[in-house]
Amino acid sequence: MPFKKYSTALRERTLKWLSRIKEVDILVGIPTYNNEDTVGYVITQAGVGLHRYYRDLKTAIFVSDGGSTDNTRENALVAEVPSTVEKHVEIYRGIPGKGTSFRAIFEAAVSLNARAILVMDSDLRSITPEWIKFMGEPVLKDGYDFLWPFYKRHKFDGTITNMIVYPMTRAVFFKDIRQPIGGDFSFTRRMAELFISRDVWDTDVAKFGIDIWMTSIAIHEARKYAQVYLGTKVHNAKDPAQDLSAMFTQVVSTLFYMIGEYKEAWMKKQETEPVPILPTEAREKPLEDIRVSVEKMELEFMEGFKHFEPFYKAILSARAFEGLSQSYLERASGDPLRFPPQLWARIIYDFAATYQTWSRNRRRLVNIMVPLYFGRTAAYSREVMDKPWEEAEKLIQQQASIFEEHRDYFKGKFSKKLVDSGILF
Repeated sequence: MPFKKYSTALRERTLKWLSRIKEVDILVGIPTYNNEDTVGYVITQAGVGLHRYYRDLKTAIFVSDGGSTDNTRENALVAEVPSTVEKHVEIYRGIPGKGTSFRAIFEAAVSLNARAILVMDSDLRSITPEWIKFMGEPVLKDGYDFLWPFYKRHKFDGTITNMIVYPMTRAVFFKDIRQPIGGDFSFTRRMAELFISRDVWDTDVAKFGIDIWMTSIAIHEARKYAQVYLGTKVHNAKDPAQDLSAMFTQVVSTLFYMIGEYKEAWMKKQETEPVPILPTEAREKPLEDIRVSVEKMELEFMEGFKHFEPFYKAILSARAFEGLSQSYLERASGDPLRFPPQLWARIIYDFAATYQTWSRNRRRLVNIMVPLYFGRTAAYSREVMDKPWEEAEKLIQQQASIFEEHRDYFKGKFSKKLVDSGILF
């Protein structure tokens, strides 16, 4: 049964809260779903930051919950914040997902005429009160429309970012933004108005597609943007083999869609542009160990290749399919899985171009990429297993450079797909 489409994500109790407090200078939004162990800490740190650095301004925290079945809302309600900070906890309305949670925050920010909106992940264990200062001041004082986080993460954390979203943002959108789906952002009321004006709340944007959707809009429609150094991100990271298939599909589907939406802009560009990183006094904390199930990812790749081989042959270029088949055959014969970044870049580009004119179910098209994501992630994980963070990061940067080197291949294939379909003449 399809979910009901609502004209607002805000419930009556939230509307009454907004009516009572009328306006704020800063709104901190915290999207939650089953985060009972961490939500109280995030709220408290945000509250301390608002009081410490903005006590002369009117500030509020809005916890936008997805119907948690644990004690998330209860812990959020009892989390202590200074008396100078308003706090509200409520379940949003609409399709369950992070994007709908953000929609409620956008709407609340516009209603409150907020000058700066900060959104913080609810599973953070490295957030400090200073993060509120670092993410708030550039919007309030320096005229920035949108800010991304820049932080150090464990080499196995953020594999969807590292394997696809970062290199594609850098190579196709021509912006070197290290954490385009980092989850911790700040922006102006104008950007919040842009976000809620789009009719996307029954799509993957209402789920995990929200971060790359916001990033895509900010790249093309914000007047001034930057990255902000926050030190280290420590949170409830997930093993990609266990938890990330649905997220992968929602994020990549949205990314491919936004590539099509902004084709007139990026197809004219030639060189990747750096995005400034605003310096701060943030300190790096020790990274927590993250374990990945490499063998399970390799098995998912092998079984997926056998199942989807005809689709891969039809979608991929002859060169890419030959390379993929070779990786499968080598692993089947007992050799280590090889999945070089050059092959990975061409595969992603083939799928991204195909997506633009795919006449059948696009979600299924992206779903059949999941085994390939597992294969590339498994190969990367084995390569960096015994390497320090710095060496792993160097490989991520090299992979992004390879995506840039194959950029003309993508532009050519993308254009040909649109010309053949009659979209471009």
